[in-house]
Amino acid sequence: MTEQLVFFFGEGKADGDAKMKHTLGGKGANLAEMTNLGIPVPPGFTISTDCCGYVSKNKTWPKGLDKMVRTALARLEKVAGRKFGDARDPLLVSVRSGAASSMPGMMDTVLNLGLSPQSVKGLAKKTGNPRLAWDSYRRFVNMFGNVVCGVSHELFEEAMAAVKAQHGAQKDLDLDAAAMEDLAKRYLKIFEKATGEAFPSDPWEQLQRAINAVFQSWDNERAVTYRRLNKITGLRGTAVNVQTMVFGNYGDTSATGVCFTRDPSTGENVFYGEFLPNAQGEDVVAGIRTPLPIADIDKHIPGTYEKLIGIKHQLEEHYHDVQDIEFTVQEGELFMLQTRTGKRTGKAAVRIAVEMVKEKLISKKDAIRQVDPAALDQLLHPDFDPHCERKEIGKGLPASPGAASGRIYFSAEDAEAAAARSEAVILVRHETSPEDIGGMHVSKGILTSRGGMTSHAAVVARGMGTCCVAGCGEISIDDKNKTMTSRGITLKEGDWISLDGSLGKVYEGKLPTIDPQFSKEFETLMGWADEKRRLKVRTNADTPKDCEVARRFGAQGIGLCRTEHMFFDEARIMAVREMIVAANKEQRRAALDKLLPHQRSDFIGIFKAMDGLPVTIRLLDPPLHEFLPLTEESQAEVAKSMGVKVDVIRRKVSELHEINPMLGHRGCRLGLTHPEIYEMQVRAIVEAVAACEQEGVKVLPEIMHPLVATRTELTQLRAMTERVIEEVRQESGLKADILIGTMIEVPRAALTADEIAEEADFFSFGTNDLTQMTFGFSRDDTGPILIHYQTTGILDVDPFACLDVTGVGQLVRMAVEKGRKTRRSLKCGICGEHGGDPKSIAFCNEVGLDYVSCSPYRVPIARLAAAQASLGQVTATE
Repeated sequence: MTEQLVFFFGEGKADGDAKMKHTLGGKGANLAEMTNLGIPVPPGFTISTDCCGYVSKNKTWPKGLDKMVRTALARLEKVAGRKFGDARDPLLVSVRSGAASSMPGMMDTVLNLGLSPQSVKGLAKKTGNPRLAWDSYRRFVNMFGNVVCGVSHELFEEAMAAVKAQHGAQKDLDLDAAAMEDLAKRYLKIFEKATGEAFPSDPWEQLQRAINAVFQSWDNERAVTYRRLNKITGLRGTAVNVQTMVFGNYGDTSATGVCFTRDPSTGENVFYGEFLPNAQGEDVVAGIRTPLPIADIDKHIPGTYEKLIGIKHQLEEHYHDVQDIEFTVQEGELFMLQTRTGKRTGKAAVRIAVEMVKEKLISKKDAIRQVDPAALDQLLHPDFDPHCERKEIGKGLPASPGAASGRIYFSAEDAEAAAARSEAVILVRHETSPEDIGGMHVSKGILTSRGGMTSHAAVVARGMGTCCVAGCGEISIDDKNKTMTSRGITLKEGDWISLDGSLGKVYEGKLPTIDPQFSKEFETLMGWADEKRRLKVRTNADTPKDCEVARRFGAQGIGLCRTEHMFFDEARIMAVREMIVAANKEQRRAALDKLLPHQRSDFIGIFKAMDGLPVTIRLLDPPLHEFLPLTEESQAEVAKSMGVKVDVIRRKVSELHEINPMLGHRGCRLGLTHPEIYEMQVRAIVEAVAACEQEGVKVLPEIMHPLVATRTELTQLRAMTERVIEEVRQESGLKADILIGTMIEVPRAALTADEIAEEADFFSFGTNDLTQMTFGFSRDDTGPILIHYQTTGILDVDPFACLDVTGVGQLVRMAVEKGRKTRRSLKCGICGEHGGDPKSIAFCNEVGLDYVSCSPYRVPIARLAAAQASLGQVTATE
C-alpha cells in the first residue's frame, strides 16, 4: 500500500492527474485533471483504491487513514470558508464511488452529508432558502438510510407520496419549505423505526460510515455482476471521493444535468444532454423526473449554454475522445462534477472515430484504438423490415438504437427466468435501477415509462449495446397485475412487442427483420484496420450462405468447415443412420455411397462461394451416437423408415453408449477404426475441387483431421488422404495442391507438436476442446461452477469465452514453437470460439499465429481486434 492514501484537489491544483486512474479511480483522476486544467470543480479529496481492498479484508481503516482524512477535511474547510458540522454555516459534502473502469450506477453515493437538526436550520438561515435546507436534509436522510443502513427506498417514496397527496402536489417541486420540513421529519422517523437507532447527528460519524458504505458497495451483488458481465478484472477496488456540495436545488437559477460532447447514440457532432432545473444529480440519472434538452438551459439560466460549450471543446481537445460530463449550476455559477469517456453505441463509436480523424483531433491509429471491437457486434445484426406492416402503440425517447422483439416481463427476476428458458425478453419498467442489471443483461430490449436520454436505463443499455426506448410516458404499467396499457391496448406478461431504439417507437407483436447495411464510416474504419493488422481473419462456416455473409464482412477464407453439420439434413440423415447400423464394411460403404453426392455438392457450393480463398474442412468429429435417436418413440420411427426391427436400432444405441463421449470414440479415432467414412469425405472434397476447377473456380483446399494425439495417428490418416487424392487426380486431372493438417486440441498433441508437424502442413488450434481437456472442465456442464469461480475470484473470466493465457495459452505457444522448429513453413491458426474474442486475438498475434477463425458475424470484430493487437492496444494479459 502506498504511503499517500488521500489526494486533495481544489483552487486550480490537485495532488493527482488523469494518469492515476488505478489509484484514484476514474472519477477521482478526472476531477484532479479538470482541476489542473482550470475548469471549475468543487474542491475535495479522493481516498485511494488501495484502501478498499484493505477495508474489505480487515474491516477497519488502514493505519494513518483517519489522520489523513481529517487533515484533508480541515484543508477543505479552509478552502470552502465553512466548517464541517457548523450549526450556522455548515460545510456539506458528497461521498461518491469511482473505480478505474467506469461502472455507472453500480456502486453507492451519499449527497448532502453533514446536516443535522441544528445545522439544517443554520443552512436555512444562512442561505435565506429554507426549502433548499429541508429538501437537502430529506435527501440526505433517504440516501444515508438506504446506502449506509439498508433502509428500503420504497419506505421513503411512500412518505413522499403521502405528503404530495396531503398538499395536492403533482411533483416534489410543488412542495414548499414547510412541506419539505414535514417530509424530512417523517424520513427521520422512518429511519429510526427501520434501524432501531436515532439518525446520527455527528458529521464525523456520518462521514466515516458513508466512506465505509462506499467501499463495501464494491462487493455488492450488482457491482460484482456488472464486472463479470463486462469482463472487468484486476482492479484494486473503488476509490472514495469526498467533495464540497454545490446545490442544483437552490432555486430557479440552479440546475443539474448530464451531457455528452457528441451524440452517444448516432455519433453526430452535436452537444447532447439534458438538465433539470432546481434539482440534484440523482434526479436526472434515476429518471424520476423527465429532464429538459440541454439546448433550452439558457431559457432558465441565461449564459450557461455558452459556458458548457466552451468546456465541451476544452475536454474533447484534451482527452481526444467523447466525454460524458455531469454539472451543477448553483445560482447561475457553473461547476463540473465529473468527466469520463462517454459510453456509446457501436454505430456512434465508428462515426466518432472516423470524424475525429477528419477533424484532425486524432490519428488513424488512434481511431482504430478508440473503438471497442465488441461494440461492432451491434452493427452486424438485422433491423426491422421497413416494408412490413406494424402497429405503433407508443413513442418515447430513442435511448439506445437497434431493433428488438421479445416477450414482455416486468421485473429483472422474471426476465432472467424467462431468458433461462431461451425466451426473447423485453424488460418493461417504470425506470430501471442498478439492481436490475441482471435482467437488463439478458434482455433483447428495454422499455421504460419514465426517464430521459441520460437515465440509468439509457446509459447502461448503450454500454451493453442493447436496444432501449426510455421515457415512454403514454405507457401505463401495472406491476401488480403484470400488464402494460397504451393507446387503448393492454398487454400482459409474455405478450410480444417490438422496440425500435433508433426511433424511440414501440410496436405490438413481433416484426420481421432484414440484413444490416454498413455505413461509409464503417467501411473506412475497417479499411484502416486491415492496413495495420498482421493476422488474417477467416470464418467458421458450413454453408454457402454463411460463406457469403462472412465474405461480405471481410473474411479471408474458412478456418473451420464442420462436415457433421451437413449430415443432419433431412435428405441424408437416413443414409447416415444406415451407415451406423450397418452389419459389415460392405453395407457401410453402400450407405456412404449414398452420402458422397450430397457431400460433394455441399463442398462445391462452399468452394464457389469462397472462390480464391482457402477453405479448411474438418472431417467427421462427433461420436456416431449423436446421429441416432434416443427416445423409444423416435427409435421406432427410424426403424420403420429403415425397414429394420426396432431392436436393431436400440442395440446399436446401446453399443455406442459411452460414459464420457467427448473423450471417446470420435474424431480421428473414428476415421482410423472406420476408414471408409473418412475416405468417402476426402473423395467428396477432392471431386468437388476438380469439378470447381473445370468451371474456372480457384480452390485452395485444406483437409483437417480432428483430435489427433500422436504422430502415428496422423501418419496413417495422411497416407489414406494422399491415396484418395491421387486416385481422384488420376480420374479427373485435378491440378490443385491440397494441404493436409490437424487440429491441436489434445494436450498431448501440443506437447509433441514437433513430432506431429512432420506429418502436418498446418495446425489449427481447437481451443474449445483444448480448454476442456486442460482444465478438466466439461464445457456442457460447468456453467454454474464457472459463475461461482468468477464471483469468488478463483477465475477472472470464463476460460471458454476468453483464452486462458497462462495455462492453455502456454500449450498453444509451445505447439507453435515446436511445430515450426520441425517445419518452418507450418501454417498455424485458431478455430475455437476464442477466435472472435479480442483479448484472445491479442495472444494469437503475440505467439505468431497466421490467422484466427470465428463465426461470420464476428469477422469485423476480429479484424479490428487484430489491428489493435498489431498496434499494441490490447495485450493478452490485460
